[in-house]
Amino acid sequence: MQKVRPDLDIGHNIRALRRASGLTQDQVVAKLQIMGLEISKSTYAKIETNRMNIKVSELTALRRIFDVDFNAFFENLD
Repeated sequence: MQKVRPDLDIGHNIRALRRASGLTQDQVVAKLQIMGLEISKSTYAKIETNRMNIKVSELTALRRIFDVDFNAFFENLD
């Protein structure tokens, strides 16, 4: 099994956006599942800790959940 090496620390920004929205990981996962994305809490936790890369569909859904522009996910990554 290949170890995932994330490109950028986007997980840190996702965690910060979730906390700023006042949501728990469970609440975000529930919202993602309602939106039709099959994701477990452990998978979501891996995204926040950069142990798994995020899918574009998940990023798009998180943008809607957190009500932010896509740029918010990429701030301070360079």
